[in-house]
Amino acid sequence: MRQIRSRSKRGRYGRPLLRSVSRSPTGVTTQMTIPDSFGRGSTLGIMQPYFFPYWGHFSLIFATECWIVFDVTQYTPKSWMSRNRILHPTRGWQYLSVPISNVSRSIRTHQALVKDPAGARDTMVRKLEHYRKKAPFFDATIQVLSQAFDDVKDDSLVALDVSALCTVCRYLDISFDYRICSQMPLDLPDKMDPGQWAPEIAKRLGAAHYVNPESGRELFDARDFAAGNVKLSFLSPAEFEYLTPGYTFEPNLSILDAMMWNEPAVIRDVVSSHYILKA
Repeated sequence: MRQIRSRSKRGRYGRPLLRSVSRSPTGVTTQMTIPDSFGRGSTLGIMQPYFFPYWGHFSLIFATECWIVFDVTQYTPKSWMSRNRILHPTRGWQYLSVPISNVSRSIRTHQALVKDPAGARDTMVRKLEHYRKKAPFFDATIQVLSQAFDDVKDDSLVALDVSALCTVCRYLDISFDYRICSQMPLDLPDKMDPGQWAPEIAKRLGAAHYVNPESGRELFDARDFAAGNVKLSFLSPAEFEYLTPGYTFEPNLSILDAMMWNEPAVIRDVVSSHYILKA
């Protein structure tokens, strides 16, 4: 398996420095500036905003230098954007879901709003309570979940999902340099085929390399990337199985589950090395 060395810049206490954000008077998170050089010559990842995704998502973040939160297309209810999976207290797994106040397929992803964010956080904490007596890193994981909610001052689902990614990356000491697509002056067409967005964005940013999950290979034609002088690769995570005493292990649950049972250094080692990049 190919291991890519961390390119993270370290801040105080050894944590990576993330991009700065500002708050508008209404509490909405806004970008301060978008340097013209963002993405230029970089290895780029583009993904929809997922809610505490599984560990393999963070391998993709680790394998890239710049990241686009892709939030400009039609919102999909009951998708990974608003829910993920955790262990069920007695059998298998269950969903951990973010309630949406304006559920509709007629809105764009960046328009989706969380219904009662504080109440949603409290409901999730209660749903995770069954881990307390068995998982050694319960308290730290709940702190990460709570911090993700606390760092968002509005009811944007995208803001919450991005906050979750940032909080987990800080916890795992992974660099995460990102921009939110709807806040960038890319002047993209309103509609494109699913496989056309990534090569178009990569070309406009001047990226040198685009990495996508292997599961999306069928969407893309390498010639579309080659036309913009962009190399195309696909990332395949390996298996990550760990002990879950008192439960039956379930693969590829939310990163929250992996965090419950493993110390950050173990997860970071898996995220940074347990994957294959191929053309």
